[in-house]
Amino acid sequence: MIKQAIRKVVRGEDLQDREMEGAMEEILDNRATSAQIGAFIAALRIKGETVIEITAAARALRSRAAKVQVNNSQVNLDRDEINLEKETILDTCGTGGDGTNTFNISTATAFVAAGGGVRVAKHGNRAVSSRCGSADVLSNLGVRLDINRSHAERCIREIGIGFLYAPLFHSAMKHAAAPRQEVGIRSIFNLLGPLTNPAGATTQVLGVYRPELTEIMAGVLDRLGCREAFVVCGDETLDEISICGPTRVSHLKGARVRTFHMEPEEFGLERADPRAIRGGTARENARIIREILAGEKGPRRDVVVMNAAAAFVAAGVEPDFRAGAGRAVDAIDSGRAREKLEDLIRCTQDYRPFVRGEILAA
Repeated sequence: MIKQAIRKVVRGEDLQDREMEGAMEEILDNRATSAQIGAFIAALRIKGETVIEITAAARALRSRAAKVQVNNSQVNLDRDEINLEKETILDTCGTGGDGTNTFNISTATAFVAAGGGVRVAKHGNRAVSSRCGSADVLSNLGVRLDINRSHAERCIREIGIGFLYAPLFHSAMKHAAAPRQEVGIRSIFNLLGPLTNPAGATTQVLGVYRPELTEIMAGVLDRLGCREAFVVCGDETLDEISICGPTRVSHLKGARVRTFHMEPEEFGLERADPRAIRGGTARENARIIREILAGEKGPRRDVVVMNAAAAFVAAGVEPDFRAGAGRAVDAIDSGRAREKLEDLIRCTQDYRPFVRGEILAA
């Protein structure tokens, strides 16, 4: 199947649902060679991935993932008039590989969102096509990555935030790891991480590295059953909402996608120089996140506030971005966002480590 898929994609033809799913199954089941995987992802990148192709690939990966079960009780929201039928589970996740070398904005955003009353299942990995992944920075912050599934569930239920370390939940992805690193380009695998949250996130703020991907990924999320999401690309390549310039946004809500551009001023914030939000090593980024959560003001805090504002709107706890920004500021200044980080560190350190095979147990 993957040979046929490569030939078709090289001709510039789009794959149908079953063709894409079959090719992905061969990769995930270790029935494709490294050369085939490399050729396949490179050809797809050159042609451009479609909604059907990305959806089929995500479904193939989801079917092989270990699932996280979080009880469906109502999230503890401040606004009594909100009555969601299901518990909101939020993920703040970018595709990575944007080449902008910012600090881990979506990871800092996750703690602010949790501090503002939304339950967060942060899905992530170590760096593959970027300098510092969410798992790298969280490990430096003191969060243990190797906890088992039941303990990850308890973190989400009891403290309102948990980290789902992708390799423990998506063991089939290991077969593509080496070819991805050898090829060294952004590929469909960058797109799959945010689409395959093991907790089945119902709302998302998802960053992509190309503007033309916002509507495509919003369409994929719709096909996968996401309730509401903001898919964003800032300054042409930043996989976050940008404090430095315009951000292209595709807003999925009620199975409809609306695309628009937003500016920092819409959040009541001043735009900044891109150098002001650059990061560094995992240790340096961990220090930046601690400083933001401790209340340090400036562009780094502002960009986190912007992304958290979108998270609050997607989760249904605030009506617009300015109100969401106000909730984000309060979550930081009250110390609740910092407390969520400390709670997650304690929660993971208290648990025994993951044992191979245990995460797949019922």
